[in-house]
Amino acid sequence: MTEDLEQLLKNLKLGRILDIYEEQLRAAEKEDASYSEFVARLMRAQWHGRQEAALEWRIRRATLPERWSLETFPFARQPGVARKQIRAFAELEFIPKAENIVLIGPTGVGKTGLACGVVLKALENGYRCQFIRAQDLFDEMYASLADRSTRQLLKRLARLDVLLIDELGYLNLKPEQSNIFFKLMEERYTRHSTIITTNLDYDQWHNFLGNRPMVEALLSRLRHYCHTVRIKGPSLRDPQG
Repeated sequence: MTEDLEQLLKNLKLGRILDIYEEQLRAAEKEDASYSEFVARLMRAQWHGRQEAALEWRIRRATLPERWSLETFPFARQPGVARKQIRAFAELEFIPKAENIVLIGPTGVGKTGLACGVVLKALENGYRCQFIRAQDLFDEMYASLADRSTRQLLKRLARLDVLLIDELGYLNLKPEQSNIFFKLMEERYTRHSTIITTNLDYDQWHNFLGNRPMVEALLSRLRHYCHTVRIKGPSLRDPQG
């Protein structure tokens, strides 16, 4: 590679081509590949590199706690989960339909792992997603009241293709937090998908969200286009063998 070509590749930010140029040049000479095939190999590698970088950026932005995948989920150890149903979620057809998924079950049955696995699939397919624990979400909502940034917070969360709210349960909430949460779900209704993991069935939500009429209105929207998955299997955190 000439110094001039090397500098051009750097200036154009074609780092992947820069890395593989010599290797691909030798391979092309050995195979007697045409110029167009040689260039296509370089451009293809650069494109794949940028796709991988974009995915890494989306994953970082999504703040997933772990990169749990559905392929590695221990379905054999969790009879409470219908593998066929989860595989259907992995097709991601629920996203363009703005359908929700709510996973209900006790601690340790795999709710978060399954939800994160679905979100990872969505990220791999170019969707904008975010993972957030329920307690952190409500803390952000309360803090936004102090600096009057509630509208910006709602705007950011409402436009996500998939919002995963993890561990929605018995929280000590103020009415203002419940009101903001209701507004968020109202703005996402029929527009974008929300995934929620919780250890509480729907009839218990008013215990921590308060205001029963508001909770009923929230559930009416959430469950209108929704897949509810109740997991009653064993804890996956129990010691093995």
